[in-house]
This record gives sequence, C-alpha cells and structure tokens, in this order.
Amino acid sequence: MKKSIYIVLAVIMIITACTKDLSELNVDPKNPSSAPSYALVTNAQRSLSNTLTSANINLNIFRLIIQHWNTTQYPDESNYDLGNREINDNVWDALYRDALRDLQEAKTLIPTDVQDPAVQQNQLAIVDILEVYTYYYLVTTYGDIPYTQALDINQPFPVYDDAATIYADLLTRLDAAIADLDPAAASFGAADIIYGGVVSDWIRFANSFKLKMGMTIADVNPALARTTVESAVAAGVLTSNAQNAEINYQGAPPNTNPIWVDLVQSGRDDFVAASTLVNTMNTLLDPRRDNYFTTDPTGNYSGAEPGTLAAYAQFSHVNPVITQPTFPGLLLDYSEVEFLLAEAVERGFNVGGTAPLHYNNAVTASITYWGGTEVEATTYLTQASVNYVTAPGDYRQKIGVQKWIALFNRSFDAWIEWRRLDAPDLEPAVDAISEIPVRYPYPVNEQNVNRANVEAAGTAIGGDDVATNLWWDVL
Repeated sequence: MKKSIYIVLAVIMIITACTKDLSELNVDPKNPSSAPSYALVTNAQRSLSNTLTSANINLNIFRLIIQHWNTTQYPDESNYDLGNREINDNVWDALYRDALRDLQEAKTLIPTDVQDPAVQQNQLAIVDILEVYTYYYLVTTYGDIPYTQALDINQPFPVYDDAATIYADLLTRLDAAIADLDPAAASFGAADIIYGGVVSDWIRFANSFKLKMGMTIADVNPALARTTVESAVAAGVLTSNAQNAEINYQGAPPNTNPIWVDLVQSGRDDFVAASTLVNTMNTLLDPRRDNYFTTDPTGNYSGAEPGTLAAYAQFSHVNPVITQPTFPGLLLDYSEVEFLLAEAVERGFNVGGTAPLHYNNAVTASITYWGGTEVEATTYLTQASVNYVTAPGDYRQKIGVQKWIALFNRSFDAWIEWRRLDAPDLEPAVDAISEIPVRYPYPVNEQNVNRANVEAAGTAIGGDDVATNLWWDVL
C-alpha cells in the first residue's frame, strides 16, 4: 500500500514539474511578447530618420524630384513614376506603420513602465511631439489622411479627416506637449537618440517645429500663422548648429546611415549630381560644392540633366563623407529656422531682427555645418547674386533658392519648401510622365481595401493626382 502511494505521489510530482517546464518553454527570451516603451520610442525615432534620410528609390526619391540628384540606370523615378515601385505606398507605411504605431504603443505602456510622475509626463509629451512631427509629413504629402480613426484596431476602414482640421489639432497638441515638458525632470535618457533625454532641448526643438508649422500655412491662414510663429519665437527656438535635431548613426549595421546602406553596402552606382543644382551652385560660386559633391574627370563640378540616363563616370558624385555609415541624419536644423525667421520678418510677423540678418545667419549656418568657414560664408554673401539686397527676385525667390541649396540632404523638406515658396523655378524632367509632383497619390493598398474613404478623400481635395495642390499650397 505504501509503495502504491509513493508511486502516485511521484507521478503527481512529475506531472506538476512537466507542466511548469512546458509553460516556461513557451517564453522566447530573444523574442519577448512586448517591448519596453523606451525601446519603441527609440525605434520610432530611427524609423523617422531613416525615412527622411534614405536614398532608396523604393522609398525616398525626393532628391530626384527636387533635382538635387539624378539617376544613372533607372530614369523612371527621376521622371516621377511613383507606381512602378509603389513609392507612395512605401512612404505611407513607413510613417504610419514604422513610426506612428510604435509611438502609439509607447504611449499605452509608459504609464505602467514609468513610476515617477514627472518623468512619465515628459516622456508622454516627447512622444506626442514625435507624433505631431510624423503627421506633419503625412498631411503635407497626401492631404486628407486617416487621423481620428488611424491605427485603431476597431476601425479597419478609417475615415480620412480634413487636412486643415488635422493641422489645427496638431498645433493644439504641440502646444499642450510643450506646456507639459519639465526641464527639471528626466525623460528617456540614452534611449532618446535625438537629444539624449535632455528636456530643455526638446522644448527648443518643439518651438522650432512650431515655427516651421506656422510658416507652412502662412499663405492660406496668415492670422493663425502669425500667432503660431510669434509665440514659438518668444518661447525660444534653435540658435546654433549645436542645437540641431539629428541622429548620430553607428559604424556597424543595423544602425548605420541609410545612405551608406543604399549606396556603399549595396555597391550601387545609381546616382550622380543633377545639373539643376550643380549649375546653380557653379554660377553662384557656392563654397559648398566640394562638401556636397566630388569633381568630375575634368576637375570641375557637373551634373546630369534630370530624367536622363547618365554615365556614372562622367559627372560629379555625392561626397563620400555623406555616404559614411556614421554620417548623421538631420530632422531639423538651425539654418532652416533662420530662413523661416527671414520670411517671417518679410510677412510682418513680430520675430525680431531683419530679413537680411536672418538670411545671412541661415546661409552662414549651412556653410559652416557642411564644413566651410565663416570667411567663406561672408565672401559668398557679398556677391550681388547672393546678397539679400541685390539678389534677383522677391523675398520668396531669394529665400527659396538659398533654402533649396541648404536643404541638400533634407530633400523631403526641400520638396515641401519648393512647393510653398515656388522657388527655384524648376522644369519637369526630360521624359517626365507628369508635372513635378506637388503631392503623392493615395496608396494602392488603401485604394484596394478602403476604397470608399479613399475616393471621398480624393474628391474632397480636388483629385487624387500628383498635380493637385494641397490646401496650404495656394500660390
């Protein structure tokens, strides 16, 4: 009898032990079921920077559209063929899926992950700033987009909200996030790969981006633009290149600069300089030519005509410094802030200083950021063709041309500013299949699965076409 009891007890112990072991085996320590909130924020920041910085023709062809670069083997993208590689789908996915989804998930986890109320508040505010930043690029690229129902698992077919209404809400959210930031408390620490968790830097960045958002709507809503810009400047914006918002990439994959991945690691000789930019810089004797490009076989700087098949060996290439794995990705910089201030003065906004002063600061900041000297900047600015007083055109043209040059490695923003300021005067590429795109059509995937809402949005904005001017692009 005792022997039978021992056997039963042994079996029970074995069953209990096996049950416990099997449960533990279901947990993969290398693939956790949920990520910590800070890791999601890090990944979202990296995804944002990669999307804006990339030179991959499946994702970011703005260097081609804005005529800074030209392709050598595949002219389709230089001629605005977005559909062949589903580029408009890929940009949409990168911003919604790879950035906004991670940020949304982080917001749900932070209240549980972070116990200190002040730190929690700072983290949530920074996440909201990053969401506003991401939605800015979506709404300035497509127009009406999913917003109130976006990323909601219970809304598989989200409605498309009015772009101007979204924009107003983004400004409200940005103000609230700025008000919530407390520089006396910590935030994400090293997990923040833009500012290292320094809250005062985020306050300055958010005000600078608020300035940018205000100026974006200056032609369509000057009253809101004025109040937005003036309050941002009064609160404090970027004042030097040392305060630029950038991600410092690492020397080894997977955290390298995407341009290195696209060109060097992939062994691609797909791009040369575009003649539009190089010829302008040659005419102006721009000191950034050697920072942007290599010389061609004749020792000069030259570019291929946009949209043509160009021989790689014949023209200038992007400077190898830019293709280093550790070359930083810029999200917002001091040069752009000063250009915005110059324009704000011309529009009569109360931001202090004069238009020539801010213009000179902007050009100088760009030249020195790229490795030039203040002496070079001064010499450049004394030329009649560059000097603010004597350069040709009105303030939109003066600022627009120099801003187009300065935004060389920020082509997404160069595209936005070219549309907004209508300068420089670009001609379509040689074999262009359309006018130069002023918006992206809605993704094919969205048209397939959310057709009714996509069609309604297309009708609301005046047509789902690359030639449809968005609500803020009115001149």
